Amino acid sequence: MALDEAVTQSDSGRYRSVNVALGDRSYDIAIGAGLLGQAGRLTAQNLPNARVAIVTDSNVAQHHLAPLEIALAPDCTHLGSIVLPAGEATKSFYELERLCGKFLDLGLERGDAVLALGGGVVGDLSGFAAGILRRGIGVVQVPTTLLAQVDSAIGGKTGINTKHGKNLIGAFHQPALVLADTSVLDTLDERQLRAGYAEVIKYGLLGDADFFAWLEGHGHEALEGSGEARLRAVETSCRAKAAIVAADEREGGDRALLNLGHTFAHALEAASGYGDKLLHGEAVAIGMALAFELSAELGLCGEDDVKRATAHLQAVGLPTRIDDIPGDAHKAPALVKLMAQDKKVRATKPALILVKGIGQAFIKADMEWDVLEDFLARRCKAR
Repeated sequence: MALDEAVTQSDSGRYRSVNVALGDRSYDIAIGAGLLGQAGRLTAQNLPNARVAIVTDSNVAQHHLAPLEIALAPDCTHLGSIVLPAGEATKSFYELERLCGKFLDLGLERGDAVLALGGGVVGDLSGFAAGILRRGIGVVQVPTTLLAQVDSAIGGKTGINTKHGKNLIGAFHQPALVLADTSVLDTLDERQLRAGYAEVIKYGLLGDADFFAWLEGHGHEALEGSGEARLRAVETSCRAKAAIVAADEREGGDRALLNLGHTFAHALEAASGYGDKLLHGEAVAIGMALAFELSAELGLCGEDDVKRATAHLQAVGLPTRIDDIPGDAHKAPALVKLMAQDKKVRATKPALILVKGIGQAFIKADMEWDVLEDFLARRCKAR
């Protein structure tokens, strides 16, 4: 259901709407400052008569749980709020089982909905639990990190991690609505904001050279809180992802391009223990730099493109080398073993997202493991 004309103002001004066109499962991404205050009205508009439960984490709850509960009161029946431990380790079978149990304790039924208030961890876990509870209840994504607003909250990918790798257990479960309140990003620390910005850069690098050029000139403004620059960065990213998801919902083709840098990143995250040592966006930044470097080594793109991509990542304070990760040195064979668990592996061959230049990503389905291991070995320096 599209947002109606009566709701075109957020508390701080106009907001923008991006549609994810999936037929009868289409939904809107509302983007703007102050949207948290409209959550009850917009949820009721898109999910009439649904009772709701909020899921968040201990960090987000301090800033945004009470305002969301207040915003729901006039329009939605709020059954309760569930606060999860913060951190990537929460995306586990243990927490999934606990969350489903709490949903059942609250009496959530088909026709009801979950509001996932948080970053990618809360969104992925809550979306997965909603997708399997009673064979599927509704979910509204209320992303509170830049990374979630431009990436993980959109497209219906949900899941948990295991010792074998990231997001290997999950399902596609599209939200009924995404509420991207850009003002909540002001509560993020600089490291989290930079990590999310890596996903913004990704959209320029994979398919929009003009957007990447704009980011080179205005990315610092978006990070520092400029209202218009931040809004443009989020909206452009959302439009890019919405278009790709609408064309390839279940990643049978071009949706895989959204994984630029992610095959490397997921292996680095697993090897680093899914902790604060390496945030997801930081791993993606390193992964994108590696994808450009490997592309150049294979003669697919020029060194100037590698330098531009890496320079902008570094200019905003993001890591670009495996050796930038603190702690014990990573080893190429271990990383390759983790990469072998990637969902894009086909017929035992790794399928990597590589580039022919800035804005020209493509799927290379015939990489050789020995070439990949040799490439990584030269970038895994012993400390």
